[in-house]
Amino acid sequence: MMRASPIFRLALLAVLAVALPGCKTVGGWFGGDKQERTETLEVEQLYSEAKQAMLDGDYSQANRYYSRLIARFPFGAYNEQSQLELAYVQYKIGKPDDAISTLDRFIRTYPRHRHIAYAYYLKAVVNFDRNVGLMSRVFRTDPSARDLNGPLTSFNDFNEVLRRYPNSIYAADARQRMVYLRNELARHEMVVGLYYLRRGAWVSAANRGKYLVENYPQSEYEDDAIALMAASYTKLGQTTLADDAKRVLQQNYPEHPYLHGKWPDYEHWFQKLNPFAGEHIN
Repeated sequence: MMRASPIFRLALLAVLAVALPGCKTVGGWFGGDKQERTETLEVEQLYSEAKQAMLDGDYSQANRYYSRLIARFPFGAYNEQSQLELAYVQYKIGKPDDAISTLDRFIRTYPRHRHIAYAYYLKAVVNFDRNVGLMSRVFRTDPSARDLNGPLTSFNDFNEVLRRYPNSIYAADARQRMVYLRNELARHEMVVGLYYLRRGAWVSAANRGKYLVENYPQSEYEDDAIALMAASYTKLGQTTLADDAKRVLQQNYPEHPYLHGKWPDYEHWFQKLNPFAGEHIN
């Protein structure tokens, strides 16, 4: 193997001595110019670059630019707006914990900001997609059969939006998502109640039905909850309570299958519990 001559080594060292002071990192030689721009742009330009990247759907670059803007310019309107947009970008690149952390910090620091309603709303949306929507869409699972901490957190977040900002542009969507979440929570109670019913735990089954009616009134599963109570009380020999439940069911839901001896063992109920039951993945 040939060894570099002393003259060559000296020449190489001379080149490095000239080149290195002009480079903050070795990455400056190998495509590090984007990182360099985040250190040299003024706040207006840096924000403009970050915003354009976000609008173009380049969320990774937007995340990098917003993060550097917030670090380099810790005060002012650009910093405040960048925190909100950074949270959205973090949400879009699949970092919900980072997004929630950014939003919580913004809410604590700027409780009277003109876009504070959006901060609360975005936090609710992040938790909604993380705890409910994503698993349903990707894994085709039944949200009602999973742990309730996620849906409850999301429900409470949207409720906070409505409580604080009932007239905001986010109120209508928050209300609609809360209806969906309430139905999911009610569905969970029915899943558990039917589990108890089929295993002869009549008291537990009746209590689940009662809890559903009291805590999730006018949900999609209110009729089934009343049927659950009627069936459980009948098994327990509590004739008066069973007759009361049947009367309420007859008055409000006269077509319910329980009144015709077809509940809960009928196909429609299974499909109602599992909205993906009829789907086939090739």
